[in-house]
Amino acid sequence: MAAPAVAAGDSSAENMPEAAAEPTESSAEAQKRPQFGTRFLTDPRQVFQHNAWDNVEWSAEQEEAAQKKVQENSQPLPAEKQEEFDNRANEYWNDFYTIHENRFFKDRHWLFTEFPELAPQRKPPRDAEENLLNGEEVPSTHTDTEFPGASASYPRLLTLSKNLRSAFIADLYACFNSSFFFFWQSNPEYDPSRCHAFVHDMSDTSAEYPIPDHSLDVIVLIFVLSALHPQKMQNSINRLARLLKPGGVLLLRDYGRYDMAQLRFKKGRCLSENFYVRGDGTRVYFFTQDELHDLFSSAGLEKVQNMVDRRLQVNRGKQLTMYRVWVQCKYRKVLAPT
Repeated sequence: MAAPAVAAGDSSAENMPEAAAEPTESSAEAQKRPQFGTRFLTDPRQVFQHNAWDNVEWSAEQEEAAQKKVQENSQPLPAEKQEEFDNRANEYWNDFYTIHENRFFKDRHWLFTEFPELAPQRKPPRDAEENLLNGEEVPSTHTDTEFPGASASYPRLLTLSKNLRSAFIADLYACFNSSFFFFWQSNPEYDPSRCHAFVHDMSDTSAEYPIPDHSLDVIVLIFVLSALHPQKMQNSINRLARLLKPGGVLLLRDYGRYDMAQLRFKKGRCLSENFYVRGDGTRVYFFTQDELHDLFSSAGLEKVQNMVDRRLQVNRGKQLTMYRVWVQCKYRKVLAPT
């Protein structure tokens, strides 16, 4: 399953990728950028001084207006249309990536700032690793030759998003849909000695990953979970949690409730509560913190971080303001006490 697109900008926003709405910092600026929540708008007259402002407080009137807007456009499509979009979900995402390839997707330098778990660090030798589950040693069920990256000297990372490229010094497993898979593998920075790309539908929990259970240090979901049907989310997270080692972490950033993208959906786009279809057939869900916490905790993961990033983005050229709402989470697979 590939990552979904984001609505941003004008009336055609629902078909634009989420990367187009993220801060457009240069690589040097991104490396200096502190974690979100540090740039506050205290003087409204200075709103166009920066591209974005953090932790923007919503007034009661603004919250009420957002709720009203969502309610106005919440009449779901007929069941047969919903079934069609569900059955053709992979086809719509394949079409999306075939058309757009890499024109919209930028390197996400901010990932290293928000998720320091992705920073390079060597692992201890295999015989020195702690491999515990429920307080007991888990016998190895595989050898070094049985799966790619089995003898990795860096943490094993699975991303079910896109455009992480080889900036990650890790043994990287990248899961895509078929169209973006071939584009990603053709990138000159793709290093098969430490990257293993494969096609996988994460909503199909009967499909096997090319990685054994209890083998991953990090799983990254960047604007991915929201592309799944809400009824398929829990089983998909349960399956991913099994891939994590004890102590491994799952990192997520995705759409929050009342994000600008949600408020711009017109009537005739709602599939179910807070779940919509774009004009190109791709779908998107808008989360609350509690919903994500329930998904992860039900999968046996404990909360490290679960926060809302309410950000005011600014188009200084057009003198426009855009209110974004994203949710950022870190959840860890824990060891039961011995």
